[in-house]
Amino acid sequence: MSKSITKVTLKNGMKVMLKEIHTAPIISSWIWYKVGSRDEPTGKTGISHWTEHMMFKGTKKFPNGILDKAISREGGRWNASTSRDSTRYYETMPAAKIDLALRLEADRMTKSIFDPKEVASERTVIISEREGSENEPMFQLSESMLHASFRVHPYQHEIIGDMADLHSITRDDLYSHYRTYYVPNNAVLSLAGDFDTKIMIKRVRELFEKIPAGSVPPRLARPEPERKGEVRLTVEGPGETVFTQVAYPFPNATHEDYFPLQVLESLLNGASGLSYKTCRLYRALVDKGVVVDVSGWSESTIDPFLYRFVMVHRPNTKPEQAIKILDAEIQKLQDTPAPAAEIHRAVKQARAVFAYGSENITNQAFWMGYTSMISDYSFYTSYLDNLAKVTPKDVQRVAQKYFQPNKRVVGSYIPTGKGS
Repeated sequence: MSKSITKVTLKNGMKVMLKEIHTAPIISSWIWYKVGSRDEPTGKTGISHWTEHMMFKGTKKFPNGILDKAISREGGRWNASTSRDSTRYYETMPAAKIDLALRLEADRMTKSIFDPKEVASERTVIISEREGSENEPMFQLSESMLHASFRVHPYQHEIIGDMADLHSITRDDLYSHYRTYYVPNNAVLSLAGDFDTKIMIKRVRELFEKIPAGSVPPRLARPEPERKGEVRLTVEGPGETVFTQVAYPFPNATHEDYFPLQVLESLLNGASGLSYKTCRLYRALVDKGVVVDVSGWSESTIDPFLYRFVMVHRPNTKPEQAIKILDAEIQKLQDTPAPAAEIHRAVKQARAVFAYGSENITNQAFWMGYTSMISDYSFYTSYLDNLAKVTPKDVQRVAQKYFQPNKRVVGSYIPTGKGS
Protein backbone atom coordinates (compact mmCIF):
# COMPACT_ATOMS: atom_id res chain seq x y z
CA MET A 1 0.00 0.00 0.00
CA SER A 2 1.50 3.33 -1.05
CA LYS A 3 2.10 5.65 1.88
CA SER A 4 3.27 8.60 -0.19
CA ILE A 5 1.05 11.58 0.47
CA THR A 6 1.74 15.29 0.67
CA LYS A 7 0.23 17.38 3.47
CA VAL A 8 -0.07 21.16 3.33
CA THR A 9 -1.72 23.65 5.70
CA LEU A 10 -2.90 26.86 4.05
CA LYS A 11 -2.45 30.26 5.76
CA ASN A 12 -6.11 30.20 6.81
CA GLY A 13 -5.66 26.87 8.60
CA MET A 14 -7.26 24.61 5.98
CA LYS A 15 -5.52 21.25 5.70
CA VAL A 16 -4.86 19.74 2.27
CA MET A 17 -3.83 16.12 1.61
CA LEU A 18 -2.70 15.01 -1.84
CA LYS A 19 -1.86 11.62 -3.30
CA GLU A 20 -0.70 11.23 -6.91
CA ILE A 21 -2.08 8.08 -8.58
CA HIS A 22 -1.44 7.83 -12.30
CA THR A 23 -3.30 4.59 -13.03
CA ALA A 24 -6.20 6.36 -14.78
CA PRO A 25 -6.97 9.92 -15.95
CA ILE A 26 -9.26 10.54 -12.97
CA ILE A 27 -9.12 12.79 -9.90
CA SER A 28 -11.28 12.50 -6.80
CA SER A 29 -11.67 15.54 -4.56
CA TRP A 30 -13.23 15.39 -1.09
CA ILE A 31 -13.84 18.25 1.31
CA TRP A 32 -14.51 17.34 4.93
CA TYR A 33 -15.94 19.51 7.68
CA LYS A 34 -15.51 18.61 11.33
CA VAL A 35 -19.20 18.64 12.20
CA GLY A 36 -21.73 15.83 12.46
CA SER A 37 -24.68 14.76 14.55
CA ARG A 38 -22.45 14.54 17.66
CA ASP A 39 -22.21 18.35 17.55
CA GLU A 40 -25.97 18.91 17.74
CA PRO A 41 -27.68 19.93 20.99
CA THR A 42 -31.27 18.98 21.73
CA GLY A 43 -33.51 21.26 19.71
CA LYS A 44 -31.13 21.28 16.75
CA THR A 45 -30.86 17.56 15.97
CA GLY A 46 -30.58 16.86 12.24
CA ILE A 47 -29.18 20.32 11.49
CA SER A 48 -25.88 19.00 10.05
CA HIS A 49 -27.68 16.68 7.62
CA TRP A 50 -30.12 19.45 6.61
CA THR A 51 -27.23 21.89 6.06
CA GLU A 52 -25.61 19.28 3.80
CA HIS A 53 -28.80 19.24 1.71
CA MET A 54 -28.76 23.06 1.46
CA MET A 55 -25.20 23.02 0.08
CA PHE A 56 -26.66 21.62 -3.16
CA LYS A 57 -29.10 24.54 -3.54
CA GLY A 58 -26.65 26.87 -5.19
CA THR A 59 -24.65 30.08 -4.96
CA LYS A 60 -24.85 33.16 -7.20
CA LYS A 61 -21.99 31.81 -9.30
CA PHE A 62 -23.38 28.26 -9.41
CA PRO A 63 -27.19 28.60 -9.21
CA ASN A 64 -29.41 25.74 -8.14
CA GLY A 65 -29.87 23.22 -10.96
CA ILE A 66 -26.71 24.30 -12.79
CA LEU A 67 -24.38 22.26 -10.56
CA ASP A 68 -25.78 18.84 -11.38
CA LYS A 69 -25.79 19.49 -15.11
CA ALA A 70 -22.26 20.91 -15.07
CA ILE A 71 -20.77 17.94 -13.20
CA SER A 72 -22.67 15.40 -15.36
CA ARG A 73 -21.76 17.17 -18.59
CA GLU A 74 -18.07 16.89 -17.72
CA GLY A 75 -18.43 13.15 -17.05
CA GLY A 76 -18.13 13.45 -13.28
CA ARG A 77 -20.11 12.22 -10.31
CA TRP A 78 -20.64 13.88 -6.96
CA ASN A 79 -22.42 13.39 -3.69
CA ALA A 80 -22.26 14.13 0.01
CA SER A 81 -23.06 12.50 3.33
CA THR A 82 -23.35 13.36 6.99
CA SER A 83 -22.09 11.00 9.67
CA ARG A 84 -22.02 11.13 13.45
CA ASP A 85 -18.64 12.90 13.38
CA SER A 86 -18.28 14.72 10.03
CA THR A 87 -19.90 16.05 6.87
CA ARG A 88 -18.21 15.40 3.51
CA TYR A 89 -18.67 16.32 -0.13
CA TYR A 90 -16.94 14.71 -3.09
CA GLU A 91 -16.52 14.98 -6.84
CA THR A 92 -14.77 12.35 -8.94
CA MET A 93 -14.00 13.82 -12.37
CA PRO A 94 -11.94 13.24 -15.49
CA ALA A 95 -8.55 14.70 -14.53
CA ALA A 96 -8.78 17.58 -17.01
CA LYS A 97 -12.11 18.71 -15.51
CA ILE A 98 -11.30 18.72 -11.77
CA ASP A 99 -11.02 22.51 -11.68
CA LEU A 100 -14.81 22.75 -11.84
CA ALA A 101 -15.10 20.72 -8.64
CA LEU A 102 -12.49 22.83 -6.84
CA ARG A 103 -14.10 26.12 -7.91
CA LEU A 104 -17.51 24.85 -6.82
CA GLU A 105 -16.29 23.80 -3.35
CA ALA A 106 -14.38 27.04 -2.77
CA ASP A 107 -17.48 29.01 -3.74
CA ARG A 108 -19.99 27.11 -1.64
CA MET A 109 -17.74 27.13 1.43
CA THR A 110 -18.75 30.78 1.94
CA LYS A 111 -21.43 31.74 -0.59
CA SER A 112 -24.25 29.20 -0.27
CA ILE A 113 -27.52 31.16 -0.35
CA PHE A 114 -29.94 29.28 1.96
CA ASP A 115 -32.94 30.74 0.16
CA PRO A 116 -36.00 30.61 2.51
CA LYS A 117 -38.11 28.91 -0.18
CA GLU A 118 -35.44 26.22 -0.64
CA VAL A 119 -35.27 25.75 3.15
CA ALA A 120 -39.05 25.23 3.25
CA SER A 121 -38.92 22.82 0.31
CA GLU A 122 -36.09 20.84 1.90
CA ARG A 123 -37.92 20.70 5.24
CA THR A 124 -40.71 18.83 3.43
CA VAL A 125 -38.20 16.48 1.78
CA ILE A 126 -36.39 15.65 5.05
CA ILE A 127 -39.61 15.22 7.06
CA SER A 128 -40.83 12.85 4.33
CA GLU A 129 -37.51 10.96 4.53
CA ARG A 130 -37.92 10.67 8.29
CA GLU A 131 -41.54 9.48 7.94
CA GLY A 132 -40.41 6.83 5.45
CA SER A 133 -37.79 5.60 7.92
CA GLU A 134 -40.38 5.46 10.70
CA ASN A 135 -42.25 2.82 8.67
CA GLU A 136 -39.20 0.56 8.91
CA PRO A 137 -39.11 -1.73 11.97
CA MET A 138 -35.29 -1.65 12.11
CA PHE A 139 -35.23 2.16 12.18
CA GLN A 140 -37.75 2.24 15.02
CA LEU A 141 -35.78 -0.34 16.97
CA SER A 142 -32.39 1.27 16.27
CA GLU A 143 -33.61 4.69 17.37
CA SER A 144 -34.96 3.27 20.62
CA MET A 145 -31.64 1.47 21.16
CA LEU A 146 -29.69 4.73 20.72
CA HIS A 147 -31.94 6.52 23.21
CA ALA A 148 -31.42 3.75 25.76
CA SER A 149 -27.67 3.48 25.11
CA PHE A 150 -26.88 7.19 25.46
CA ARG A 151 -28.57 9.32 28.08
CA VAL A 152 -26.03 12.17 27.88
CA HIS A 153 -23.89 11.91 24.73
CA PRO A 154 -25.35 13.32 21.46
CA TYR A 155 -24.83 9.96 19.75
CA GLN A 156 -28.25 9.32 21.31
CA HIS A 157 -30.08 10.72 18.26
CA GLU A 158 -30.30 9.56 14.66
CA ILE A 159 -28.36 11.59 12.07
CA ILE A 160 -31.59 12.65 10.35
CA GLY A 161 -32.72 14.31 13.60
CA ASP A 162 -35.83 14.18 15.76
CA MET A 163 -39.16 15.03 14.12
CA ALA A 164 -39.84 17.87 16.58
CA ASP A 165 -36.59 19.59 15.56
CA LEU A 166 -37.22 19.08 11.83
CA HIS A 167 -40.43 21.10 12.31
CA SER A 168 -38.85 23.85 14.42
CA ILE A 169 -35.36 24.49 12.94
CA THR A 170 -35.37 27.83 11.07
CA ARG A 171 -33.52 29.20 8.06
CA ASP A 172 -31.42 31.34 10.41
CA ASP A 173 -30.54 28.27 12.52
CA LEU A 174 -29.27 26.51 9.39
CA TYR A 175 -27.34 29.52 8.12
CA SER A 176 -25.75 30.07 11.52
CA HIS A 177 -24.69 26.40 11.64
CA TYR A 178 -23.18 26.75 8.15
CA ARG A 179 -21.27 29.94 9.00
CA THR A 180 -19.99 28.44 12.28
CA TYR A 181 -18.66 25.13 10.95
CA TYR A 182 -17.97 25.76 7.25
CA VAL A 183 -14.75 27.67 7.78
CA PRO A 184 -11.41 26.69 6.19
CA ASN A 185 -9.71 26.01 9.53
CA ASN A 186 -12.42 23.42 10.25
CA ALA A 187 -11.99 21.71 6.85
CA VAL A 188 -9.76 19.11 5.21
CA LEU A 189 -9.42 18.82 1.43
CA SER A 190 -8.25 15.39 0.25
CA LEU A 191 -7.29 14.82 -3.38
CA ALA A 192 -6.18 11.62 -5.10
CA GLY A 193 -5.53 10.87 -8.74
CA ASP A 194 -3.82 11.93 -11.92
CA PHE A 195 -2.26 15.32 -11.12
CA ASP A 196 1.09 16.97 -10.50
CA THR A 197 1.28 17.78 -6.78
CA LYS A 198 3.06 21.15 -7.14
CA ILE A 199 0.61 22.39 -9.78
CA MET A 200 -2.37 21.17 -7.74
CA ILE A 201 -1.15 22.86 -4.53
CA LYS A 202 -0.74 26.14 -6.44
CA ARG A 203 -4.32 25.92 -7.75
CA VAL A 204 -5.74 24.98 -4.34
CA ARG A 205 -3.97 28.00 -2.81
CA GLU A 206 -5.42 30.29 -5.50
CA LEU A 207 -8.95 29.12 -4.80
CA PHE A 208 -9.03 28.49 -1.04
CA GLU A 209 -6.29 30.50 0.68
CA LYS A 210 -8.11 33.82 0.23
CA ILE A 211 -11.09 32.53 2.25
CA PRO A 212 -10.76 34.07 5.73
CA ALA A 213 -10.31 31.77 8.72
CA GLY A 214 -13.12 31.71 11.24
CA SER A 215 -13.18 30.93 14.93
CA VAL A 216 -12.41 27.25 15.51
CA PRO A 217 -15.90 25.92 16.22
CA PRO A 218 -16.54 24.27 19.58
CA ARG A 219 -17.29 20.57 19.56
CA LEU A 220 -19.91 19.27 21.93
CA ALA A 221 -18.25 17.32 24.77
CA ARG A 222 -20.69 15.29 26.84
CA PRO A 223 -19.03 12.02 27.94
CA GLU A 224 -21.47 9.18 28.53
CA PRO A 225 -21.35 7.78 32.09
CA GLU A 226 -20.82 4.05 32.48
CA ARG A 227 -24.00 2.01 32.38
CA LYS A 228 -24.86 0.09 35.53
CA GLY A 229 -27.10 -2.81 34.66
CA GLU A 230 -28.66 -4.28 31.53
CA VAL A 231 -31.50 -2.38 29.85
CA ARG A 232 -34.27 -4.26 28.04
CA LEU A 233 -36.89 -2.69 25.81
CA THR A 234 -39.56 -3.61 23.28
CA VAL A 235 -40.93 -1.64 20.36
CA GLU A 236 -44.30 -2.57 18.88
CA GLY A 237 -45.43 -1.80 15.35
CA PRO A 238 -46.83 -3.14 12.10
CA GLY A 239 -45.38 -6.15 10.30
CA GLU A 240 -44.98 -9.87 10.91
CA THR A 241 -41.26 -10.26 11.69
CA VAL A 242 -39.60 -10.11 15.10
CA PHE A 243 -36.17 -8.41 15.23
CA THR A 244 -33.76 -8.26 18.13
CA GLN A 245 -30.85 -5.89 18.55
CA VAL A 246 -28.17 -6.26 21.23
CA ALA A 247 -25.84 -3.28 21.75
CA TYR A 248 -22.63 -3.22 23.79
CA PRO A 249 -20.50 -0.12 24.48
CA PHE A 250 -17.58 -0.04 22.03
CA PRO A 251 -14.39 2.06 22.19
CA ASN A 252 -13.48 4.83 19.78
CA ALA A 253 -11.29 4.33 16.71
CA THR A 254 -8.02 5.37 18.38
CA HIS A 255 -8.39 3.06 21.40
CA GLU A 256 -5.84 0.26 21.80
CA ASP A 257 -8.64 -2.33 21.86
CA TYR A 258 -10.11 -1.25 18.51
CA PHE A 259 -8.15 -3.76 16.39
CA PRO A 260 -8.63 -6.83 18.63
CA LEU A 261 -12.34 -6.02 18.51
CA GLN A 262 -12.25 -5.89 14.68
CA VAL A 263 -10.86 -9.45 14.72
CA LEU A 264 -13.49 -10.50 17.25
CA GLU A 265 -16.14 -9.07 14.91
CA SER A 266 -14.73 -11.12 12.05
CA LEU A 267 -14.83 -14.29 14.19
CA LEU A 268 -18.41 -13.83 15.31
CA ASN A 269 -20.01 -12.27 12.22
CA GLY A 270 -17.50 -12.37 9.38
CA ALA A 271 -15.84 -9.21 8.10
CA SER A 272 -18.45 -6.92 6.59
CA GLY A 273 -18.85 -7.32 2.85
CA LEU A 274 -17.65 -10.93 2.70
CA SER A 275 -19.50 -14.21 3.03
CA TYR A 276 -20.14 -14.77 6.70
CA LYS A 277 -21.54 -18.29 6.52
CA THR A 278 -18.43 -19.79 8.12
CA CYS A 279 -18.48 -17.48 11.15
CA ARG A 280 -19.54 -18.59 14.61
CA LEU A 281 -22.91 -16.86 14.95
CA TYR A 282 -24.15 -17.89 11.51
CA ARG A 283 -23.32 -21.52 12.26
CA ALA A 284 -24.90 -21.41 15.73
CA LEU A 285 -28.06 -19.48 14.85
CA VAL A 286 -28.88 -19.64 11.13
CA ASP A 287 -27.57 -23.12 10.30
CA LYS A 288 -29.44 -24.51 13.32
CA GLY A 289 -32.70 -22.89 12.19
CA VAL A 290 -33.08 -20.57 15.19
CA VAL A 291 -33.04 -17.29 13.22
CA VAL A 292 -33.37 -16.29 9.58
CA ASP A 293 -30.34 -13.99 9.74
CA VAL A 294 -27.75 -12.60 12.15
CA SER A 295 -25.28 -9.77 11.66
CA GLY A 296 -23.16 -7.45 13.70
CA TRP A 297 -21.14 -4.29 13.17
CA SER A 298 -19.19 -1.51 14.79
CA GLU A 299 -18.41 2.02 13.63
CA SER A 300 -15.14 3.96 13.69
CA THR A 301 -16.04 7.02 15.75
CA ILE A 302 -14.40 9.91 17.64
CA ASP A 303 -16.08 8.97 20.92
CA PRO A 304 -17.02 5.51 22.22
CA PHE A 305 -20.07 4.20 20.39
CA LEU A 306 -21.67 0.73 20.11
CA TYR A 307 -21.19 -2.80 18.83
CA ARG A 308 -24.59 -3.99 17.61
CA PHE A 309 -25.88 -7.47 16.85
CA VAL A 310 -29.12 -7.86 14.87
CA MET A 311 -31.15 -11.06 14.67
CA VAL A 312 -34.12 -11.65 12.37
CA HIS A 313 -36.29 -14.28 14.04
CA ARG A 314 -38.21 -17.14 12.50
CA PRO A 315 -41.98 -17.13 13.01
CA ASN A 316 -43.08 -18.75 16.27
CA THR A 317 -39.66 -18.48 17.93
CA LYS A 318 -38.97 -16.39 21.01
CA PRO A 319 -36.14 -13.81 21.00
CA GLU A 320 -34.90 -15.23 24.31
CA GLN A 321 -33.87 -18.49 22.66
CA ALA A 322 -31.60 -16.69 20.19
CA ILE A 323 -30.20 -14.33 22.85
CA LYS A 324 -29.17 -17.38 24.95
CA ILE A 325 -27.27 -18.85 22.00
CA LEU A 326 -25.63 -15.47 21.27
CA ASP A 327 -24.54 -15.30 24.92
CA ALA A 328 -23.20 -18.85 24.80
CA GLU A 329 -21.06 -18.07 21.72
CA ILE A 330 -19.65 -14.95 23.36
CA GLN A 331 -19.00 -16.96 26.54
CA LYS A 332 -16.94 -19.48 24.57
CA LEU A 333 -14.65 -16.71 23.34
CA GLN A 334 -14.39 -15.34 26.88
CA ASP A 335 -13.57 -18.71 28.42
CA THR A 336 -11.12 -20.08 25.85
CA PRO A 337 -8.81 -18.29 23.38
CA ALA A 338 -9.90 -18.95 19.80
CA PRO A 339 -7.60 -21.30 17.86
CA ALA A 340 -4.75 -19.46 16.12
CA ALA A 341 -5.87 -20.80 12.72
CA GLU A 342 -9.35 -19.30 13.21
CA ILE A 343 -7.84 -15.94 14.25
CA HIS A 344 -5.62 -16.07 11.17
CA ARG A 345 -8.65 -16.65 8.94
CA ALA A 346 -10.56 -13.82 10.62
CA VAL A 347 -7.63 -11.42 10.17
CA LYS A 348 -7.31 -12.49 6.54
CA GLN A 349 -11.02 -11.74 5.98
CA ALA A 350 -10.77 -8.34 7.64
CA ARG A 351 -7.66 -7.51 5.59
CA ALA A 352 -9.42 -8.47 2.35
CA VAL A 353 -12.40 -6.23 3.14
CA PHE A 354 -10.08 -3.34 3.96
CA ALA A 355 -7.99 -3.82 0.81
CA TYR A 356 -11.08 -4.08 -1.39
CA GLY A 357 -12.55 -0.93 0.16
CA SER A 358 -9.44 1.17 -0.42
CA GLU A 359 -8.24 0.30 -3.89
CA ASN A 360 -9.94 2.74 -6.26
CA ILE A 361 -9.08 6.44 -6.59
CA THR A 362 -12.31 7.73 -5.01
CA ASN A 363 -11.77 5.49 -1.96
CA GLN A 364 -8.13 6.52 -1.60
CA ALA A 365 -9.16 10.17 -1.44
CA PHE A 366 -11.94 9.18 0.97
CA TRP A 367 -9.55 7.44 3.38
CA MET A 368 -7.22 10.43 3.60
CA GLY A 369 -10.05 12.67 4.74
CA TYR A 370 -11.93 10.11 6.80
CA THR A 371 -8.95 9.18 8.94
CA SER A 372 -8.21 12.86 9.56
CA MET A 373 -11.69 13.18 11.11
CA ILE A 374 -11.27 10.32 13.60
CA SER A 375 -7.48 10.11 14.01
CA ASP A 376 -4.81 10.78 11.38
CA TYR A 377 -3.57 9.12 8.18
CA SER A 378 -1.45 6.61 10.11
CA PHE A 379 -4.75 4.92 11.06
CA TYR A 380 -5.01 3.95 7.37
CA THR A 381 -1.35 3.16 6.63
CA SER A 382 -0.91 1.01 9.75
CA TYR A 383 -4.34 -0.67 9.59
CA LEU A 384 -3.17 -3.99 8.16
CA ASP A 385 -0.12 -4.16 10.46
CA ASN A 386 -2.32 -3.52 13.49
CA LEU A 387 -4.71 -6.30 12.47
CA ALA A 388 -1.79 -8.71 11.98
CA LYS A 389 -0.54 -8.09 15.53
CA VAL A 390 -3.78 -9.32 17.14
CA THR A 391 -3.34 -12.55 19.14
CA PRO A 392 -5.88 -15.10 20.43
CA LYS A 393 -5.32 -13.74 23.96
CA ASP A 394 -6.08 -10.19 22.78
CA VAL A 395 -9.40 -11.37 21.38
CA GLN A 396 -10.25 -13.24 24.58
CA ARG A 397 -9.38 -10.18 26.69
CA VAL A 398 -11.60 -7.77 24.73
CA ALA A 399 -14.45 -10.30 24.65
CA GLN A 400 -14.30 -10.41 28.44
CA LYS A 401 -13.94 -6.64 28.83
CA TYR A 402 -16.64 -5.32 26.49
CA PHE A 403 -19.24 -8.04 26.03
CA GLN A 404 -20.70 -7.91 29.53
CA PRO A 405 -24.46 -8.36 29.98
CA ASN A 406 -24.64 -5.66 32.68
CA LYS A 407 -23.44 -3.01 30.20
CA ARG A 408 -25.67 -3.84 27.26
CA VAL A 409 -29.04 -2.81 25.87
CA VAL A 410 -31.29 -5.55 24.45
CA GLY A 411 -34.24 -4.51 22.31
CA SER A 412 -36.87 -6.44 20.36
CA TYR A 413 -39.32 -5.28 17.71
CA ILE A 414 -42.60 -7.09 18.29
CA PRO A 415 -45.02 -6.91 15.33
CA THR A 416 -48.68 -6.31 16.04
CA GLY A 417 -49.82 -7.93 12.80
CA LYS A 418 -49.69 -6.99 9.15
CA GLY A 419 -50.62 -3.39 8.41
CA SER A 420 -51.82 -2.74 11.94
